[in-house]
Amino acid sequence: MSGQGAPTLAVDGRGLRVGLTYASWHAEVMAGLVAGARRALIEAGVRDVIEVRVPGSFELPVAAARLAASGLDAVVALGVVVRGGTPHFDYVCQAATAGLTDVAVRSGIPVGFGVLTCDTDEQARDRAGLPGSREDKGHEAATAAVVTAVALRELPAPSRMPRQEAVDRPVSLLL
Repeated sequence: MSGQGAPTLAVDGRGLRVGLTYASWHAEVMAGLVAGARRALIEAGVRDVIEVRVPGSFELPVAAARLAASGLDAVVALGVVVRGGTPHFDYVCQAATAGLTDVAVRSGIPVGFGVLTCDTDEQARDRAGLPGSREDKGHEAATAAVVTAVALRELPAPSRMPRQEAVDRPVSLLL
């Protein structure tokens, strides 16, 4: 959900249990993202929130996985990666995105994606929900996670998916 065309979402999240994990890098931007997420959860009526702070965006997937495995209804992951002069930006963005997607798909628990991937510090501040920011991505990520959790409540419980035959067969390696 970004910029123009973003939906207006409102939801009753009372009774949901939500995990909020966030990175430590870029303290000013992170303060805005976390404040926005907390505000969104309060607005949705979510009162049961577990927070986990990790060093950086690369560590978000492991924290999100642990939160998802603990029986929560949704997880919100917040971070910021600002492009530098090395490929580090690409690796961290790819790892965070793929890791958080994997957590959501494997666990069946919605993960609100609030990781800013920006070219400049100014772009990050403009999306962080700070005074003067054009966007509030922390609020958007938390709202998306809660809306999705409520939507999933309406679906039938997942049945155990059959395992693929290859997974059931033992694998032996000859060296």
